[in-house]
Amino acid sequence: MFVCSQNRLRSPTAEQVFANWPDVETASAGTNHDAEVPLSVELVQWADVIFVMEKTHRRKLQQQYRSQLGSKRVICLDIPDNYAFMAPELVELLRRKVPPLL
Repeated sequence: MFVCSQNRLRSPTAEQVFANWPDVETASAGTNHDAEVPLSVELVQWADVIFVMEKTHRRKLQQQYRSQLGSKRVICLDIPDNYAFMAPELVELLRRKVPPLL
């Protein structure tokens, strides 16, 4: 699963980029309550690995869903919020950073 604040640009891009990868199921959500798809207990429980775009997203995730996280891997990709949805630079960055971590 991919997590960012508003779930409008980076996480939906990541979800789309990896949607057709073999043996990978993707979803994206936002840590803010007004996100396009707000993060939920069910999504956290569903995910095996959670990728966040920034350290602040990891902190929010750990504060709000500590009991649901258990021993799940939460990986920060350190991707700043300065890309448009499906921007070629963002797609390339995701394709470079994510696969070695799967």
